[in-house]
Formats: sequence, C-alpha cells, structure tokens
Amino acid sequence: MKLSRRFLLELLFPPPPLRPPGAKDERAFLSLCIRCNRCVAACPYGTLKPAPLGAGVGAGTPLVEAREVPCYLCMACPPVCPTGALEPITDKRAVRMGVAVVDQLTCYAHQGILCRTCVDECPLEGEAIFQDQQLRPVVTEKCVGCGVCEKVCPVAEPAIVVKPRGRG
Repeated sequence: MKLSRRFLLELLFPPPPLRPPGAKDERAFLSLCIRCNRCVAACPYGTLKPAPLGAGVGAGTPLVEAREVPCYLCMACPPVCPTGALEPITDKRAVRMGVAVVDQLTCYAHQGILCRTCVDECPLEGEAIFQDQQLRPVVTEKCVGCGVCEKVCPVAEPAIVVKPRGRG
C-alpha cells in the first residue's frame, strides 16, 4: 500500500490544535506560553483546556475542542496572558483561530434536507456563514474559527469542522 506524501506529513507533523483567540502563530505561541493556565481559569464557558501530556511540546498549552465547547468570543482569555502568547483583541471579528469547512458529503443541506443550524447559531450573524440560493451553507473569509457551528451541527460526526490556523 502506497501512502500519499500529504498523509505521511500529517502523520509526522499533525496540524496544530485550535488555539484561543489572540494566539500568536503556533511556533511563537509555543515558545511564549508558560502553561500557567490563567487563560483556562479566566474562560467563563470552560472552553479552554490544557493540552494532554501526549501532546508533545504543546502539553499543558491551552486549546479548544469545538465539538465539546466552542469559543463564544467573550475575550476574557487574552488580557490575562502574562507573556503575550495571547494578544488582546477588542473586536471579535478580528479573531483568527481557524476557519470552518463544510463536508458536502455529510452536510444535511447539501443532501437536500433543510438545515440552517450553523447559519443560525454563528455569533457573527450572517457575516461568516450564510446560505446560498440552494440553501446550502457557505463559509466566508470572515469566519473567525470559533467552532460554534461545529458544536451545533446535528450530524453525528459534524459536517462542518473548524480547521486551525496553519503553523507559523
């Protein structure tokens, strides 16, 4: 069996996890974060959690698992970061955690089933995701990657997932 180069690269170098709002690029974030967990404690929604020990050099750094608890863009975490790993952000529209991607094979709307859950629940109210003329979700460049759409997707394995920002 021949494995693709892309598969091998992702196996050896998995993409970074979804980071809190204001996180610097992954390399800078990992070098600045002191794993103090002040951001985790500051999050009123319980969104942030420390990466597990098996996360290698990222162990103990804050991450978001959107399917469990997405980021509600309250911006409580960046101001408590003592090292600048998280930069303060005043406008939730400036957040760049990642971008939502729709799986057209599993999305109800792409199968002709009326569903607009991701559109209705997006905290950016029609700016980051909207329905096209066929009532299918379309993610725009304004998506901040908060993961609310992933959390509320009614498909067992979400048909819309947030892909974290690339490595720095």
